[in-house]
Amino acid sequence: MKSSLWWHLRAQFPIYVAAAIIFIAGFALGNLTNPANAQNIGTLSEEEETLFQPLWETYRLILDQYVDPYEAEFTPQQLLDGAISGMIDALGDEHSGYMNPESFALQNTDLSGEFDGIGVVIRRNEDLGGIEVVNVLAGSPAESVGVQVGDIFREVDGVDVSEDTNLELAAKVRGPAGTDVNITFEREGELIDLTITRARINIPNIEYSIIEDTNIAYIQLNQFTSEARDQIDEALAELDVNSRDGLIFDLRGNPGGLLTSAIDVSSAFIKSGPILIEDFGSNRDEIVFEATGDFSGITVPLVVLVDETSASASELVSGALQDTDNAIIIGETTLGKGTVQTWRSLSNGGGIRLTIARWLTPDRNWIHGAGVTPDIMIDWDPDDGSDFGGPNDPQLSAAVDYLQTYDVIETIEKQ
Repeated sequence: MKSSLWWHLRAQFPIYVAAAIIFIAGFALGNLTNPANAQNIGTLSEEEETLFQPLWETYRLILDQYVDPYEAEFTPQQLLDGAISGMIDALGDEHSGYMNPESFALQNTDLSGEFDGIGVVIRRNEDLGGIEVVNVLAGSPAESVGVQVGDIFREVDGVDVSEDTNLELAAKVRGPAGTDVNITFEREGELIDLTITRARINIPNIEYSIIEDTNIAYIQLNQFTSEARDQIDEALAELDVNSRDGLIFDLRGNPGGLLTSAIDVSSAFIKSGPILIEDFGSNRDEIVFEATGDFSGITVPLVVLVDETSASASELVSGALQDTDNAIIIGETTLGKGTVQTWRSLSNGGGIRLTIARWLTPDRNWIHGAGVTPDIMIDWDPDDGSDFGGPNDPQLSAAVDYLQTYDVIETIEKQ
């Protein structure tokens, strides 16, 4: 079976997959509603104007009296960014945040699987004091110039990026296909200067096949994009799934995606009834999302594979299938993200990612911080020689064993 990008990442860096940022994709988008505009918020009340007066006083004091204000490394825009970030950070919610105009444009990309970039996956390594390359995509511009796993970003177009966040660095590195970016990497204590020509890179969002030496269909989904349901329908048809002994739906390493996509995908496997409940808190009304009625007609048994990096929309789908007895969940306990975010654009071109609700499974379980617990727990240790996604994959093998046993039991019962 063909290994995907996420399998390779999972095998090399199992604990960091959910935190990585792909320069060619907005990776950790989470479980989102559609971006909207936050500019029509009305005027401030007299009480609010009084409350925010110290903010404007501080702003004017900095500009008027800070030593060498126009030679210091800040701009009024950066002061504003810092103030908004501080306000959001005061919520103490890791899933809410402020994105400056550059970061917002980067993260607000449609999850289509096509992006302009250099083709590497990154994560911040505090021990090394910078952002390191954790994977180089085959055939990418980065691979063609010799970028290696473990390289540390030090400068981009002459600007020091050692203290940048993943998003700040990604905003500097990404750009239109065909344009160049000059990057200085640190490798084994030496600095290496590379000029990389950005390109359009495609990542398949779905892979499917019949597992070798079985009659079991297999589908792996990498993200819950706007096209995910159509892709699944196509896969089900190509696999002729109802002529098989079962279906394995692999959500391992899937970080989530669009809320609407998660509902549509769940509806492929759930004929009717609730899929999730949105709880807005503070005695406000909740919303129950029902199956859309677009059931795919699957009649064979279904197994869903999850792991510790299956997050957000992946947990929504696996939790709904588990509660409604439409699937057996196999693997490891999922990440545990049980909140819903909305994205709002601001008048400065930036945006806010704000948690607006908790989501509950059909049985009203809130998985936040706890994750979805599989029906059959199977750990995977990258150090024990297991081949993630291959014939020695213990979780995949457990799913195959379950479906083959299920088929034997069904055959006996029919005799």
